[in-house]
Amino acid sequence: MKRRIFAIGRKVFASSRLFKLVTIVVFDLCSAELSLWMALSILSGEMHWPVAQEWIAYLLASALVLPVFHFFGIYNSVQRFNGFDSFVTILKSVAVYGILFYLLILLLNVPTLPFSAGILQPILFLLMTGGSRSLPRFLSSSIEIHHQKSCDTSDHILVYGAGSAGVEIVRAIGRSNKYVVVGFIDDNEELHGRTIHGKTVFSSREAVELIGQGEITTILLAIPSATRSRRNEIVEQYQKYSVQIKMLPVVEELVEGKVNIFDIKAVDIEDLLGRDPVPLDYALIDQVIAGQIVMVTGAGGSIGSELCRQLLQARPSTLLLLDNTELNLYSIHRDLTQRQSRISSSTRIVPLLCDVTNRERISEILRTFRPQVIYHAAAYKHVPMVEHNPAEGIRNNVFGTRSIAEVARQHGVGSVVLVSTDKAVRPTNIMGASKRLCEMILQALAAEPGHATCFSMVRFGNVLGSSGSVVPLFRNQIKSGGPLTITHKEITRYFMTIPEAAQLVIQAGAMASSGDLFLLEMGEPVKIVDLACKMIELSGLTLRTSENPDGDIEISYTGLRPGEKLYEELLIGNHSAPSANPRIFKTREHFIPWSALEAELDQLAVAINSNDAQNIKSLLKQLIPEYQPSIATTEDLLAVEQQNCYKSATE
Repeated sequence: MKRRIFAIGRKVFASSRLFKLVTIVVFDLCSAELSLWMALSILSGEMHWPVAQEWIAYLLASALVLPVFHFFGIYNSVQRFNGFDSFVTILKSVAVYGILFYLLILLLNVPTLPFSAGILQPILFLLMTGGSRSLPRFLSSSIEIHHQKSCDTSDHILVYGAGSAGVEIVRAIGRSNKYVVVGFIDDNEELHGRTIHGKTVFSSREAVELIGQGEITTILLAIPSATRSRRNEIVEQYQKYSVQIKMLPVVEELVEGKVNIFDIKAVDIEDLLGRDPVPLDYALIDQVIAGQIVMVTGAGGSIGSELCRQLLQARPSTLLLLDNTELNLYSIHRDLTQRQSRISSSTRIVPLLCDVTNRERISEILRTFRPQVIYHAAAYKHVPMVEHNPAEGIRNNVFGTRSIAEVARQHGVGSVVLVSTDKAVRPTNIMGASKRLCEMILQALAAEPGHATCFSMVRFGNVLGSSGSVVPLFRNQIKSGGPLTITHKEITRYFMTIPEAAQLVIQAGAMASSGDLFLLEMGEPVKIVDLACKMIELSGLTLRTSENPDGDIEISYTGLRPGEKLYEELLIGNHSAPSANPRIFKTREHFIPWSALEAELDQLAVAINSNDAQNIKSLLKQLIPEYQPSIATTEDLLAVEQQNCYKSATE
């Protein structure tokens, strides 16, 4: 019987809009007549039968309904989604209807028609119309709940957080067949045992009991305003149980502050390793960026693209996006254009295809657009790839930076900020050495007299989720069933989220004096093997070991790659000074004066043009004493192949 009722309900909801509209109008007309008959029967104390002029009152009751309800848009709403706002609209329309009906009763002045009927009838009419509007919503919810319960594939979830976000997401879930909400979890003891939208609020202990009974498949964290450390505590609390843990984004990431079912996402490693933000000096950032022409090189890369997003918020007059990869440039330009419409920004966004080593093209761009601030993020950064292609790595990183810096000085650019890396500290690879040399170029140019350009550098460690980093690699390896490849059991790295890194780069650049080298405080280093284990757990899988041979994913150790270090550092010397931001430190490190460095760079250019990998490493060693390469052998794939071809030809 119950199934038949739900089937009939679904057919009604699936019927045409005209059929439903006619049904509602007929119901309202009948309700107007019935409510008047009930009012007169109650007032007379007996079953009323209209006589003489009393029939006019019945006609007026129906005649007033349609124009008043049409005026208030009652018949334009979708009945199954009616809420409190719709009820308020009905209340207003019935109030206007009641006033008009009462005035007409007074004007009719029928002796057998009491004036009190003009008050009681609208009250009864409101109960009927209001109740009729609630019925479709109730039936719709009941049908959806019935469908959810009959669907074995739905996730049965507990929503952690009975606040506004939790309640709103439960409402959204009610319109979906993907989840079945069993109840809430909340830390507030006063809410335990109470119900919200028919769902019980459980304590953490009661939630664990439900999980143990196998009724729960998912825990949904619906506390967008919670600190990152608090979210980590909750994840750690429930991660040991056989449930998936999902979450809503933080408040800043929610579109217009509203919650919907599409916001639900799996807890990712970035959510656990990231830190709670430190307030930035937005007044200083606005002073440097707002209304200015700003250029970002490497705009389509991981750091460059996030810099562009953060800069757009500061509302520069023009944002120049410079990249040598068409797809990356297209992607960031489209993303920024969509964001621009959401935040009502008037910033002009200009995508420019250009290689930073093309000095003439860079000069033409700077002469035409005249940017006041340049963030130089363009670089080859993948350590083994650059180690296998040292000449191109140096050409792009070092001579691209030289091109940007010298042309910026020539055209009077106010500020150039170099995005550097912790691999520049006592480098053991070409990539790290190239970035240290980039720093030295800016340091040397900053010390040169006769120009007003402020050259500064920002050095930090790995960013979570950047292209070519370990997190996306592990994610793909987990999807393919493993194994997760790690070079060494003891290898450690610093990690920072991409948004935090970009924000701190902009903040550091805003407070810089020429020649400043900034270090971002990276927190505690993370062992890569611990990172791998955590990502396996977050995926709902288990680590396969000798103690647990039935586990899902194993870890394989492959040995350190060419130029790879066990751990990274941020400081060459021993001295750094704090800044106005607790996560930004300032230091000054040794460099070669520009007159001497320029001559060395010219020699390096000759070695690059001849693809002399051994000479490239030797020259880098002379320029950077702390650089510790393996000069005896080369990993340059092109040079190795050339040597093999030469041997074959001479044999």
